[in-house]
Amino acid sequence: MIIVTGAAGFIGANNVKALNERGERHILAVDHLAKADKFRNLVDCDIADYLDKHEFLESLRHRALPKVDVVFHQGACSDTMATDGAYVMNNNYRFSVELLGWCQQQKVPLIYASSGAVYGGGARFVEQRDCERPLNIYGYSKYLFDVYVRRQLTSLTAPVVGLRYFNVYGPHESHKARMASVAFHAFNQFRETGRVKLFKSSHGYADGEQRRDFIHVSDVVNVNLHFWRRPAPGVYNVGTGRAQSFNDVAVAVINTARAAGGEAPLSLQSLVKQQAIEYIAFPDGLEAKYQAFTQADLTQLRAAGYDLSFQPVEQGTASYVKWLLAQQPA
Repeated sequence: MIIVTGAAGFIGANNVKALNERGERHILAVDHLAKADKFRNLVDCDIADYLDKHEFLESLRHRALPKVDVVFHQGACSDTMATDGAYVMNNNYRFSVELLGWCQQQKVPLIYASSGAVYGGGARFVEQRDCERPLNIYGYSKYLFDVYVRRQLTSLTAPVVGLRYFNVYGPHESHKARMASVAFHAFNQFRETGRVKLFKSSHGYADGEQRRDFIHVSDVVNVNLHFWRRPAPGVYNVGTGRAQSFNDVAVAVINTARAAGGEAPLSLQSLVKQQAIEYIAFPDGLEAKYQAFTQADLTQLRAAGYDLSFQPVEQGTASYVKWLLAQQPA
């Protein structure tokens, strides 16, 4: 059996779908459907069983699970603006510690989701302590579990791989609401109002030129599946290795939508002039906690044998917008 936690979530659902595409059906989906609409992410997936995360923990504690081949641990509270620190730490850190303990006792490989948020406002994004400065409780919860894992690396009974996701976008993220990707919000803004809103200049960057390492969810899933088949214990960055601007995302979204309507692409300058892109001020309190630049250092990932290329914003965003248009016809 394969276990996927957070299976009804964004990355989890894509993880399950990719496993199905590779012939895997004996999958235990673990999630918490307090937001019931997340079930839609699993409608086109094949699973063997479903457990609420609380039931799952009880099953771990009572050794009530069948033989497990691997655990993909994608479940977490991913709200970077969360203020209930006790909940975030219990859900992201303590749950993960308990799951890791069970995996080690049962000799089951664990591949888990960490985050580029561990780097906070730093300028270097390398998997080492002096680069890790989380700016929020979400980033701290992920950082602390990475530290916990690192302490176990010399005495593992089964592989443990932590994957620090950078800015992931793609199908099945609508339930994330305000925490959904820039591409998702840009698409919906353009469909509803004919314009995309980006932040004004900050941190030394011009309007909309703040830069992130945006990675398509299919590339993230490919890395997960790679480490299942070729385990190399450790903590690894998962991004494209290339920072691109929010302007790049907006232009890709708008021009893909325009192309679907038979319209020619426009340059950034033309889109700004036509007010299809609008720059707005940061909400109160956000700018100081904002990552204006991220770019994954892929040295360790490549050294671990992952050699596939990653989609740039222009390619990945175009495919995502086409998918969104298919789900939401005019």
